[in-house]
Amino acid sequence: MVEPNKIYAVVNQMGFFYPYSPILEGILNVHHDAFAYLLIILTFITFLLVRTLYLFRWNAFISPVLIHHREQMYLEVAWTLLPTVVLIFIGVGSIALLYSLEEPIEPFFTHHAVGHQWYWSYYHPAFYNSFDSCIVNELDLHMGDVRLLEVDNRFVIPVGLHGRLLISSGDVLHSWAMPSFGIKVDACPGRMNQSHLFCKLTGIYHGQCSEICGVGHAFMPIVVQSVESFSFIKYLASFKGLSFIYI
Repeated sequence: MVEPNKIYAVVNQMGFFYPYSPILEGILNVHHDAFAYLLIILTFITFLLVRTLYLFRWNAFISPVLIHHREQMYLEVAWTLLPTVVLIFIGVGSIALLYSLEEPIEPFFTHHAVGHQWYWSYYHPAFYNSFDSCIVNELDLHMGDVRLLEVDNRFVIPVGLHGRLLISSGDVLHSWAMPSFGIKVDACPGRMNQSHLFCKLTGIYHGQCSEICGVGHAFMPIVVQSVESFSFIKYLASFKGLSFIYI
C-alpha cells in the first residue's frame, strides 16, 4: 500500500492550513475579509499619524493660530457611521458562516467519537464495530512518522462525501480538534455534540485533544485518514472486532 500525503504544520509556517473542508474554507474567507478591512483602517490611521508628525515636528516653524471649535455634525455622523458599516460587513460574513455550519445535511455515514484519559474510541453504529485509537510510542515510530501525532488505529473517512461525527466523553472534558478541517468540538461527559465531516482530498490529517484533561493531555493525538469511497466500503466490510486494516 502506498501511503497518501500527510498533512500537518511545517517548520516556520506563517499561514493557515490549506482548507481541506468547506468549514475551514469559510473560516478563512471570513478571516481574509476582516483582515482586509483592518488593513484599510490601519493604513488610514498610519497616514494621519505620519502626517501629524511631519507637520508638527519641532522645527516646522508653524505659527500657533487660535481656532474656535464648534459643533461638527457631519464629522460626528461620519466617525459614527463608518465604524458601524465596517462592523456590519464583518458581522454579515460571520453570521452567514455560523448558520452554514449548523445547516442540516443528510450524512452518508455517522461515526461516534468518545474521549477517554488519554485516548479516543470510535464507533461505527451501522456496523456495530469499534476500536481505540492510542498514541504510538516514540520507540515504535517508523520513518516519516510524526512524533506525538501518530496513533495505532486511524479514523478512516471517505473523501468527497458528507458525514456526521457524534462526540462525547467517558470521563472528563476533552475536545476533538482537527485544524485541517476547521473543526473543534468539545467532548462532554453525559452530553452528545456533533460536527459535520467533509474532506476534499485523500490524505492523512493530524489533530489533538484541545481541552486540558489531565497529565496525558499532550499525548492524545487524532489521526484522520481520508480514502476513496470504494476503499472506505471495503474497509468497513473488512472491519471485525478490534482489528484495523489500512487501505
